[in-house]
Amino acid sequence: MKRHYFISDNLDDLAATTQALAAAGVTPPQIHVLSNDDAGLTLKQLRQVEAVLKKDVVHGTELGAVVGAACAAIILLLFWLSGLTEAYTWLPPIFLAIVVLGFCTWEGGLIGIQEPHVNFRRFQRELLGGRHILLVDVEPHQEAALREIARAHPGLKAAGEGASTPGWVIGAQQKWSRFMELAP
Repeated sequence: MKRHYFISDNLDDLAATTQALAAAGVTPPQIHVLSNDDAGLTLKQLRQVEAVLKKDVVHGTELGAVVGAACAAIILLLFWLSGLTEAYTWLPPIFLAIVVLGFCTWEGGLIGIQEPHVNFRRFQRELLGGRHILLVDVEPHQEAALREIARAHPGLKAAGEGASTPGWVIGAQQKWSRFMELAP
């Protein structure tokens, strides 16, 4: 799968584009809109990027966990080299290493929540200017339909490509949506 980014300043055009994409076989979990106008997206019934994914929380947490794991390893190594583990036990250094790992992971998430998502940083100027970003994750066999639909909507400006949401996540979202429609 590949993610395509498009910029538009018209929510009505984006709504028409998403309907055309749905008619071409692109499922709703493959289409998202990144915008600062949450009320407009809700009014037009456009699928918006989840709030937690607009920020770099996941990436920051991962980086914090890596730093925490390195610090925890250093703590354990220092205790082992100093011989303190033979005099006492391994329990205090292991506990300290776990606390440091948890703290660094938590702190990484807090730092990440203050930053825009790493994949969306390049669109900050457009978002602040009131424009909207359409994100479409497509399979290779859907590429031609996407190009044709993008050509039919001159208000869309191509803004590049990137890595998409994993296919298994989109599949799980589709199954969950189907389940929710059928569940009482």
